[in-house]
Amino acid sequence: MQNEVLNKLPQHLRKLIIDQNYNDYTWQDHAVWRFVMQQNVSFLKDKAHSSYLQGLERTGISVDRIPDIETMNNILSRIGWAAVTVDGFIPPAAFMEFQAYNVLVIAADIRPIDQIEYTPAPDIIHEAAGHAPIIADPEYAEYLRYFGEIGSKAFSSSADFALYEAIRHLSILKADPNTSADNIRNAEELLAGLESNMGLPSEMALIRNLHWWTVEYGMIGDLKAPKIYGAGLLSSIGESAGAMSEKVLKLPYTIDAVYYNFDITTQQPQLFVTPDFKHLTTVLDEFANRMALRKGGIEGLLKAIESGNTATCVYSSGLQVSGTFTDYILHQNQPIYLFTKGPTLLCCNNIMLEGHGIDYHAHGFGSPIGRFKNAVKPPRYLDDHDLSQIGLITGKYATLEFESGLTVRGKLRSTTRHDDKLVLLSFDDCTVQYQDRILFQPDWGVYDMAVGESIISAYGGPANADAFGLEYPVPAEKTHKIHYSVQQKKLHRLYGELRLIRESGSGFDRIPAIWNNLTSEFPNDWLLPLEVYELIQRSEGFTGVPQNEILSHLNNLKKHDASYERLIKRGLNLL
Repeated sequence: MQNEVLNKLPQHLRKLIIDQNYNDYTWQDHAVWRFVMQQNVSFLKDKAHSSYLQGLERTGISVDRIPDIETMNNILSRIGWAAVTVDGFIPPAAFMEFQAYNVLVIAADIRPIDQIEYTPAPDIIHEAAGHAPIIADPEYAEYLRYFGEIGSKAFSSSADFALYEAIRHLSILKADPNTSADNIRNAEELLAGLESNMGLPSEMALIRNLHWWTVEYGMIGDLKAPKIYGAGLLSSIGESAGAMSEKVLKLPYTIDAVYYNFDITTQQPQLFVTPDFKHLTTVLDEFANRMALRKGGIEGLLKAIESGNTATCVYSSGLQVSGTFTDYILHQNQPIYLFTKGPTLLCCNNIMLEGHGIDYHAHGFGSPIGRFKNAVKPPRYLDDHDLSQIGLITGKYATLEFESGLTVRGKLRSTTRHDDKLVLLSFDDCTVQYQDRILFQPDWGVYDMAVGESIISAYGGPANADAFGLEYPVPAEKTHKIHYSVQQKKLHRLYGELRLIRESGSGFDRIPAIWNNLTSEFPNDWLLPLEVYELIQRSEGFTGVPQNEILSHLNNLKKHDASYERLIKRGLNLL
């Protein structure tokens, strides 16, 4: 792919990328894409935010056929973005992180024809036709990137991951037209059970709500006459029409949207309207100010421990400690010591400190937090002279006492600074003690002590994913590939034949045979008759198949099924 943005992706994200396998799309798939896009462009031209139609042109999204990822990347590179294909839903943190790297995640599959109005699973119509055009707007694109940056740092819980897997499972089943009703009902019951036992929502659960009500289902402008910009609405001919009706409640977009949960498998009962794109960032910042990412302290440390997953705590010196946090010590309601277990990484500015990778700190890390007793400066600002004033001289034994009463006794081995700040002191033959509790003893080896009077930030994930060896679990359950019968493949070939006639402008003498095969063997297919009618109507002088015969066939189909009636009516209205 000719896109420099992709070269910046870390290894752990690359493992979620799959090949598009463009040739797997059937000619009926391309017809589904064309129908939805024609409907959307017609319906949304005066109902979507002005950047939508402009974005379709700028991003090279064709109305006529499913876009290929190579072409999209070549075009998106001009606006500083890229796209990758994935298998359905991916973990929320990974989705956010892709956004932070200016990469649009596109589900490779396309909805089947019986879910043309709304699909419970992400698909290429939703991603490519919904998300891609709007990111051509620079202000919105920056919001999307910034959201990814903030959202990827949100703390998740084990319940969040179980919920994600249940949603993914249900969406896969619902997207497969061959799934039994019993299997869907069992998956729905599993999801409902998890949703009723989530406990207090995590940061990730809350920020996903903001993402849903903006990026996916957002509206913009005047509350009484809003425009559409959310990808879920832009890509759904059913929901985009419903969104504009009075049946769907419109609410001003505020921070309170975090408390509105959503059901990804059905249409939404209310939507939120932002006055402009700038307001989206204002609300996001308001939420970010509540996150451990910006608050740190005991609250951040507790969230790191409660997550049970890899997290990062940042000292005021800038030192980043990444690992699984397990415990802490409090003094006067402030954390004065933290503990991790298992592989731990030390970084500054997201770059690993030399020699302090997960192999060196394989069994965990523990370190004080706080000011040194008898030091007039915060510890991060102490130079070698200041250290010598409190007895800390390289190669000499010393006793370092913290204002909390915690003591470190040992021979100073080395000091580590970053950006002129003291971030680490290393000791040989060291004992660390708080009251009657021994926290480190000499036979454990070198004691590397973090420096900083407070924890200023805490967030989910490691400071340097590649150095930590982070891997998002590749979903074990894959999106179901639909296996077509010989008869269905024959129908798809008819779609392909008609498309060739339309695009080449020749071969019209084949249309009567296509029509006869269609009506005799596939009497319930509604989309190809619409395409035949469109082609004949726009071809002056063609009399091979009477238009009245096609209209009569379509009218009979409308009587057969209510959903056919809506779709056929929309198709005919376009013509």
